[in-house]
Amino acid sequence: MYSHTKQVIEAGLPAEKAKKAIIMLHGRGASASGIISLKDHLDLEGFTIVAPQATEHSWYPYSFLAPVQNNQPALDSALEVIGSVVDDLKQQGIAQENIYFLGFSQGACLTLEYTTRNAGQYGGIIALTGGLIGEKLVNENYQGDFNNTPVLITTGDPDPHVPVSRVNESVDILKELKADITLKIYKGRPHTITGEELALANAILTR
Repeated sequence: MYSHTKQVIEAGLPAEKAKKAIIMLHGRGASASGIISLKDHLDLEGFTIVAPQATEHSWYPYSFLAPVQNNQPALDSALEVIGSVVDDLKQQGIAQENIYFLGFSQGACLTLEYTTRNAGQYGGIIALTGGLIGEKLVNENYQGDFNNTPVLITTGDPDPHVPVSRVNESVDILKELKADITLKIYKGRPHTITGEELALANAILTR
């Protein structure tokens, strides 16, 4: 089994000149450069943009619905990489409430898992087709107070990887931690990112 080394690509403003930051997490089989290309469709003026790269292009080996231990040590290692990126941004002068997250698919699951384990006030959280990770969700893993952080969670119905039932379960946990949730479930939408989802993401990025 593998763990991750911290490799990030950056775009937008240098962190020391930016007021805001966004951490973008790619999906399985994809790349940091692929997810960072979404910047051309997002309102990221004034942002520094950071995208970590998963070892072997996958944040963890099995489905996000597998028992957590089956996805170790890759999953814990992935969460550590994100935590390290967050720490770097804070050290460069960006406050946590100005840090945003965006992930697609496996990256969306990881986005939700990291932020919900570390619930606090963030700029915004955009999880495009994702849910919290594990065969069963353990409420004790998720602590803190989002303090009305805006959170967008989407999926297709049905989606080949992310069942609506898990999305709904995840939404309930985030709401308990006081996240301000926008949930969108698209009938018959393939496993992709739509223009409407990008528009909803921009509403969070610009508010």
